[in-house]
Formats: sequence, C-alpha cells, structure tokens
Amino acid sequence: MTQAPVTKTVSTTGPASRRRPKLAELISDDIKRWIAAESLGEGDRLPNEKALMELYGSAKATVREALKILEVEGLITLKTGPKGGAVINQPGMEPASRMLRNFLHFQQLSGKQVYQLRKLLEVELAASVVGKLTEHDFQQLEANISACACCGGEEDHRHQRFLELEFHQLLARACPNPLLAFMCQFLNDMLRDLVVIKKAYVPERKQFDHANQDYHRQLIEAYRAEDAQRVRQVMSEHMADAEHHMSALEAEMAEQMLISNESPNLQNHRSKLHDLPTENASV
Repeated sequence: MTQAPVTKTVSTTGPASRRRPKLAELISDDIKRWIAAESLGEGDRLPNEKALMELYGSAKATVREALKILEVEGLITLKTGPKGGAVINQPGMEPASRMLRNFLHFQQLSGKQVYQLRKLLEVELAASVVGKLTEHDFQQLEANISACACCGGEEDHRHQRFLELEFHQLLARACPNPLLAFMCQFLNDMLRDLVVIKKAYVPERKQFDHANQDYHRQLIEAYRAEDAQRVRQVMSEHMADAEHHMSALEAEMAEQMLISNESPNLQNHRSKLHDLPTENASV
C-alpha cells in the first residue's frame, strides 16, 4: 500500500507583498509533491479524509478545501459512496489554459501580440508533425476544410473561425512534443477568445476565408508528400497572411465601434451584466 504524505507543515519565503497562502493551499501543494515523489498515476487513490486530517492536524473543512483545489486543477476526481474518495487524474490542458487566459484577459492582449509568438511556434509544430499523421488524422483535416467551405451567415462565420482554429488544434494533438503542443493549443484558445470578445468574424471577409482554406489544402498536400520544407514554407506564409487579416479585422472593428456602439450587430454577445443598473442610474 502506498504510504501517505509525511510532510505536515510547509514553509514559504518570498516578497513581503505576496499573499500568505491559506492552509488548504499548503496542504494541496504538499499532496502534489507527494504524488510526484511516489510517481502515482491515473487511477491511484489518495488517503481518505480521516487519514489526511490526522496527518496534517487539520479540520475536515480544511482538508476538503485542499482536495477541492486539486479537483479544480484537474489532478483528482472526488467520488462519493462506499468506494469513493480522491482518485488521481491525468490532467488535461484545459484547466491550465483557462487560468493563463484569465490572467492575460486583464492584460488587454491584442491579435498582433498573439501572432508575434504564434508565427514562430506554429511553423515548428507543423514541421514536427510531418510523417506522424495517420489516415484518420488526414480524414479529420479534410472534413474540417469541407465544413469551413459550407459556412454562410453571421453565426456560420463565427463557427467558421472556430473551425479554422480547430484545423490547427488537430495538428497540435498529433505533435510529439507536449510543451510545443500545449503552447500552440493555448495560443489557438487565445485567438478563439478574441474571436468571441472582439467579434472578429464581423464584418465578413471572404478573402480571409478562401486564403485559410487554400493554405490548409496546401498543408495537407505537403503532409501527404511528407515534404517538411514545403510544410514549413506554407505554414510560415499562412501565419503571416493570418496576422495581416487579423490586424485588418481589428482595425475595421475599432472603426465600426467609433461609428456606432449601439449597432445591433455589436450587441449579440454582450454580457447580461451590462444590463444591470449602475449606481448613478436615474430612478
């Protein structure tokens, strides 16, 4: 039977301005170190609540809060019932990506800043996938292009932007380098957020649509030929062209916002919180 963690207290050092960690956070950090040290994997179980309470000398509420932190981070699943408890998961990228996107949301990130990094990483990822795509992968990529070609109307254009990004997510999932795959998927998620927040699918830009589909077809041809140099060339041109269109879209959207902030087209994805009365609203 795997031994329970043995560290009862954790000391921290850092700038005086840093928030002092809560006891539940210290316990969750200690459990993470134990999981790594014991090389535990998906399906393994943590000690039960009673054992953790005794080990850390903490109340049930504190231990439960620590376990909830680990669950939110995707490291464990909390199961109820006689065979319940904390079961270790292999974390997906979504929790980490979401936290990073939340941080960057308050940095007023622009498409240009995303592409400053994306132009470099997408080319490297594309080259790393040469010779590693299965026939199923090719079928998914080709189906993606077909779905993009069928889009029409505002909601379809929004969906089309998502499909175009999904093409790159499919490549990322085939990447043998997990760090490179994570970074590229994260950047694609950032662009997806920008599409929603800035409505980067309005106004319609057929030239952008056709260019994306053409580059994606060229990439599939190069992948089938296992031509790494051609893949690099096409992806590099694709990223430069996508950056150009993104900059033009952002400029056009900024101009439209100046002309009319009350246009119905710009209200479709407003938060419902905008409808709350302000403190200074007249009664």
